[in-house]
Amino acid sequence: MSYNLLKGKKGIIFGALNEKSIAWKTAIRAHEEGAEFVLTNTAMALRMGDTHQLAEATNSIVVAADATSVKDLENLFNVTMEHFGGKIDFILHSIGMSPNVRKKIPYDDLNYEFYLKTLDISAISFHKVIQMAKKLDALNEWGSIVALSYIAAQRTLFEYNDMADAKAALESIARSFGYIYGREKKIRINTISQSPTVTTAGSGVKGFDGLMDFTERMSPLGNATAEECADYCITLFSDLTKKVTMQNLFNDGGFSSMGMSYRAMHMYNKSLECKDCHTNPFEEDDSLPAK
Repeated sequence: MSYNLLKGKKGIIFGALNEKSIAWKTAIRAHEEGAEFVLTNTAMALRMGDTHQLAEATNSIVVAADATSVKDLENLFNVTMEHFGGKIDFILHSIGMSPNVRKKIPYDDLNYEFYLKTLDISAISFHKVIQMAKKLDALNEWGSIVALSYIAAQRTLFEYNDMADAKAALESIARSFGYIYGREKKIRINTISQSPTVTTAGSGVKGFDGLMDFTERMSPLGNATAEECADYCITLFSDLTKKVTMQNLFNDGGFSSMGMSYRAMHMYNKSLECKDCHTNPFEEDDSLPAK
């Protein structure tokens, strides 16, 4: 259902690789809500992914840009403003990658060259995007900038590795720049801490299926999907959230406020009971009450 929440608004969406991407889902919803936007990703990602198909479906243009490159970002904003004939209203930063995670290098034995790449791609790129937007005065007043984060910025999660450090930095950048950009230009900057989501990047994390199962059992509303995250992004791009800024907003079904749920405890106890048997403790139990 469309509400015309973004009618007349223009923006830039980073990171829409394929239909699994949260950025992809957000682009679809933004188009449905009346927005126009430029899609961007690295040249390699554009060759490997399906971004051009999304552009055709949403009547958008695609501009290749490496978000870690100040030169590429300057070109991206200039091309975007030329295309629209003026400033834009929103930006989605949906970028994250860790060579250490990809190569399964543990946190206590990090490759520091890879570590710097993780921080540059997943966090510092956010600062570069905002700084370039501010320098070029690319956003209209009351514009909105959103980046996607994860609860590992506040809590230690097994195998999330140096991406946790990057997400912590990402959220800090939103607060620090949110004060400056808000004070000077009325631009709001927020991060969304999303449930673990089946995306191309998320699926590559070791133990991802187990994590998805655990958070689903812990969250009273269940895991938030990519589509539901896209809906949340739309509200933050819209004028309905004009005074929301410098926040890390959880879209995780309540997981971030939980200590232990009945369903998770039940499965933990069941695994202890079945430790010396051949029963699979993660099979659904029809006798389990809906709690």
